[in-house]
Amino acid sequence: MSKIPTSSDLVYATVKELILSAELPGGELISEGDIATRVGTSRTPVREAFLRLEAEGWMKLYPKRGALIVPIADGEAEHIVAARLLVETGSLCAFRSDTGRREAAAAEMRASVNRQRDLAASAGSAAFTEEDADFHSVVVRYGANPLLAAFYVGLRDRQRRMAACSVGRDPMQIDRIIADHAQLASFVEHGNVEEFDTLLRSHMREVHHLTARR
Repeated sequence: MSKIPTSSDLVYATVKELILSAELPGGELISEGDIATRVGTSRTPVREAFLRLEAEGWMKLYPKRGALIVPIADGEAEHIVAARLLVETGSLCAFRSDTGRREAAAAEMRASVNRQRDLAASAGSAAFTEEDADFHSVVVRYGANPLLAAFYVGLRDRQRRMAACSVGRDPMQIDRIIADHAQLASFVEHGNVEEFDTLLRSHMREVHHLTARR
């Protein structure tokens, strides 16, 4: 039997989504009262949710002042991009010789690309960046390495937040993101690991506005 979510669970999920979608940007100070009013609950579950979010590194609590949304740290984007590159390319290497898995993965990725096109035209950036994260998770799932998949789950939340910030700054890049995704799906279908790795590297660095390595 699945656990029934508590009020604290619901507040936690709501506030975390606001952080990941960049609706609550890094550096913003919020109060228990603000969130209690927004969610429609008392302060006790908000306080419990804030403690969980602080433990996960999403916010810093200051007694009698509120909770600070922790900004993306200097160098964090570089580290996340490097880790994702290793996991995603490594996952493709694991099934590059399996035509059936490559074709199935590519089909899922193309279905995601189609949803991205729909979301780009009709929804806000939060829905788009969530689908973007789902797209990149496909190749990891087909890699069938449970340790890498579990590690990637932790990267996914940080990826979503970074993408939301990037798209928020420059919504015009969505078309380029979708075009890159379509090409990445093609590389997966044909097992072109080297081309996949090269495009994925440039794709992530451009999306997150990282300067080229020297």
